[in-house]
Amino acid sequence: MTDSSSDEFDPTAPDQREIGREMVDDSTGLGSVMAHAYRGEIDRVGTWRQRLDETTTWAVTLMAAILTWAFSSTDNPHYLLLIGIVVVTIFLGIEARRYRDYDVFRSRARVIQENLFANALDPSQGTERHDWRAELSRDYRRPTLKVSLYEALVNRLRRVYLALLSVLLVAWVVRITAFAPRQDWLTTAGIARIPGIAVVAVVSVFYVVLLGVTFWPRERHAKGEFREGDTDDWKETDR
Repeated sequence: MTDSSSDEFDPTAPDQREIGREMVDDSTGLGSVMAHAYRGEIDRVGTWRQRLDETTTWAVTLMAAILTWAFSSTDNPHYLLLIGIVVVTIFLGIEARRYRDYDVFRSRARVIQENLFANALDPSQGTERHDWRAELSRDYRRPTLKVSLYEALVNRLRRVYLALLSVLLVAWVVRITAFAPRQDWLTTAGIARIPGIAVVAVVSVFYVVLLGVTFWPRERHAKGEFREGDTDDWKETDR
């Protein structure tokens, strides 16, 4: 094993790539340090995951309150649902920013899992990245965000917020049409001196942009955890 304190230390050397095997075979100081480091990263992943869930919970709670009040009486203004769309969009921005922080620690944990633990359990498969130790070292020295705000927005839209915003849109359409049958729906959609056609146009443009952001093809930079596959293939059985 090459001495890590040597000036000629090369983290991509074959013997250094097999560090996982040594950590299983021998109780080393580095192995203990990595175990504690991994435990810390997992703890941070859980903390930021909880923060994401809290944001979603607040968005759902607020949306439920707005829907209940908006449909409790025909005298209640429909634009409260539009305010709800704006507020839920703000929650989307907050959650996207939190997701970027969450992804930093999730990415570190995945690097350790796929290159250290997976290699220690089955060294014959090698490591996913030959220079994973140098990569992880650089990230500890100078932590950086791994995904853009745009990608974080797309992730949260696909997972949660597109469904929430769609519910609010459907509720608003029902509120200005079926819930107010005595008036033309374009007239009902008006807000104060803003004509209904202008309100409908703004809402339509907003949702077209939302769909474009959500489904526009793009290169993914976030480090994935789950892959599609046969659910019965994860382990071998004796059947």
